[in-house]
Amino acid sequence: MRAIIQRVARASVTVGEEVVSSIGRGVCVFVGISRDDKDEDIEYVIRKILNVRLFESENKRWDKSVKDEELEVLCVSQFTLYGYLKVSTVSLANGTPACKM
Repeated sequence: MRAIIQRVARASVTVGEEVVSSIGRGVCVFVGISRDDKDEDIEYVIRKILNVRLFESENKRWDKSVKDEELEVLCVSQFTLYGYLKVSTVSLANGTPACKM
């Protein structure tokens, strides 16, 4: 499993003209799940996302987590995180098939 975490003041996902999800302050996480990932792997990454110290406290940078601050999380499926370049084309064979998500 691969995840890219971005701190945000606010974020949203729009499909066409429709906002399908939005958050205030928190993190936007782009998540790629591979064929080999198990439920335990997913649970581990979720715990890491919630507990990684990305936010400042009054006295220190990188001191508070999403969980500590009770912030919001927006997860965006990003199967291309498992893509790799083959000559001049991209292979997405290592990503999880859509029916498994």
